[in-house]
Amino acid sequence: MKKIFLSLFSALLLVSCGSGSKWQQTTDADLHKVLAGAPFDMKVSMPRIPDKVFDVMDYGAVNNGTVLLTEVFQKAIDEASAAGGGTVLIPDGVYLTGPIVLKSNVRLYAEQNALVIFSPDFSLYPILETSFEGLDTRRCQSPISALNAENIAICGKGTFNGSGDAWRAVKKAKLTASQWKKKAESGGVVTPDGKEWYPDSAALYGKSLCVDQNVPVGLQSDEEWEAIRSFLRPVMLSFVNCRNVLLEGVCFENSPAWNLHPLMCENLVLSRLTVRNPWYSQNGDGVDVESCRNVVIADCSFDVGDDAICMKSGKNEDGRRRGVADENIVVDGCKVYHGHGGFVVGSEMSGGVKNVWVKNCMFLGTDVGLRFKSTRGRGGIVENIFIDNICMNAIPNDALLFDLYYGGKGAGEETAEEIAARMAAAVPLVDETTPQFRNISIENVICSGAKRAVYFNGLPEMPIRNVCLKNINMIAEEGAVFNKTENVTIENVIINGEEIH
Repeated sequence: MKKIFLSLFSALLLVSCGSGSKWQQTTDADLHKVLAGAPFDMKVSMPRIPDKVFDVMDYGAVNNGTVLLTEVFQKAIDEASAAGGGTVLIPDGVYLTGPIVLKSNVRLYAEQNALVIFSPDFSLYPILETSFEGLDTRRCQSPISALNAENIAICGKGTFNGSGDAWRAVKKAKLTASQWKKKAESGGVVTPDGKEWYPDSAALYGKSLCVDQNVPVGLQSDEEWEAIRSFLRPVMLSFVNCRNVLLEGVCFENSPAWNLHPLMCENLVLSRLTVRNPWYSQNGDGVDVESCRNVVIADCSFDVGDDAICMKSGKNEDGRRRGVADENIVVDGCKVYHGHGGFVVGSEMSGGVKNVWVKNCMFLGTDVGLRFKSTRGRGGIVENIFIDNICMNAIPNDALLFDLYYGGKGAGEETAEEIAARMAAAVPLVDETTPQFRNISIENVICSGAKRAVYFNGLPEMPIRNVCLKNINMIAEEGAVFNKTENVTIENVIINGEEIH
């Protein structure tokens, strides 16, 4: 078993940072090193951005947080791109802005004491056609977005704050009494049962239109969508169909919904990021890599309100129609604090997930450590997943979970009656809507405390197949459960001091 938990990628960054440019520390050589020994063929292209600098202060920016700077930021980005590319510099200070759109060949560079706050004014965020929770739908424009762009980056040591508290509903059960009192008195509306707060009645109405999680149905006109604008909280960063992307060094925090959502992107590197949302933030995921190819996530820190590092590829018919898998992904040297899952696949995986290598990671208090989830109706194949050298501590639920009866709730939130009802459903025939999980290797895992060590819950019509568990040592209140699985190889797996077979 490996004993070194500082990833090779991290070490190389420390010794080779002088070889990078002033604006970008991660190099091609660093990526080649971290990919060495990958169990599948993969290489990643980095963005190439000219040396020109476009300082937002030269465009009239005011750095005291009181003036809305949307047009200033966008003009600097647009002119940088029109000039062939360059770095848009955000010096130290506090900046207030609406949504901004990154363009090809442009790097945003936020200095260490630069804080960019995205306005909580919902009216600044137009309603656009997009994808959310794996479905084709409409949402408000993301604070940071890019569409069909190449060679783009966000670097530095500054912070981007999405003002998510203004958008997000909050459950009373997740707050202290004083926090709930303050929230309820701040404005907005409380549900009739007194259990949840919404920013306004439009957001509450929008939630009532959702059949499956947070995508409303039945809306026909622009006016109907506009009437629930406050419910259509955006992901903080949305990059769609982009190539050669780098996110490095900065902090993304307080997102209205998911923090980072790259969709159908190729050549994507996330390096040394800090990604934060309050632990109570509903749908406050860290990063959701959806239908992307050639991705590296290295030496990042996550402390969020939902799944932390998540692989997705669309949901049900919409995901199968798109038919683009998540593939060729390496996660190395990351640390996760609070989150529903540390590393997660699903549940929106209808386009497939394949060729994923997760190594040298720590999960410290995440609800679940390694979390694989799906359900009937998704379809899609998850295969060729390689997990190595993981440390966990204080996991409130399962350290290692495969659940193909996912019910849309966080770990531990379903009642026993709800779980029993799902599992008692009639067994359907295998077809394109049947999810498949197979060919998965999990080695060198230590967990020093969990409610349950291992839980595999496959479908009777499609068991979980070909999983190798090797060199695993866990301390947990409960042991291992294997339900509807085939060809699970167990070698040197010790739970509470006893080897299982």
